[in-house]
Amino acid sequence: MIPSRLLASVLLVAAPAAFAFDFKSVGPAPVILYDTPTSKGAKLYVAPSGMPLQVMLSYGDWVKVRDMNGEVAWTPAKGLSARRSVVVRTPGAKVFAGPDDTSQVLMTADKGVMLELVDPTALAWVRVRHRDGILGFMRSNDVWGL
Repeated sequence: MIPSRLLASVLLVAAPAAFAFDFKSVGPAPVILYDTPTSKGAKLYVAPSGMPLQVMLSYGDWVKVRDMNGEVAWTPAKGLSARRSVVVRTPGAKVFAGPDDTSQVLMTADKGVMLELVDPTALAWVRVRHRDGILGFMRSNDVWGL
């Protein structure tokens, strides 16, 4: 029998891993999102290349995903990439030269703008790249896809 203190410690350490989110991005080609894990299901919409998706569940060659708006759908796993992107969720979010508010503002991004995630391990600030080549830092709470 496992002592209750030891069991509680093990569960406490394991809990964060159980709640970690797995994000992937749509690969080089757009993917179709379906209502069921089969191409015979109803087509919900086409997700553009680079769009971040939260992977909720894998089922054979299919994955159940959630988009920025909370919509849930299925898509073939082969259409997703480990290369990460994020979407700006705060209107007028700023991209800074450094990871602090006093750094130079390099650009302002509108809500819905997709950015490449350069450093997926960051916490409070994330390093991002705009398709025009601008590389900088944003507050993690200004983007979706982490």
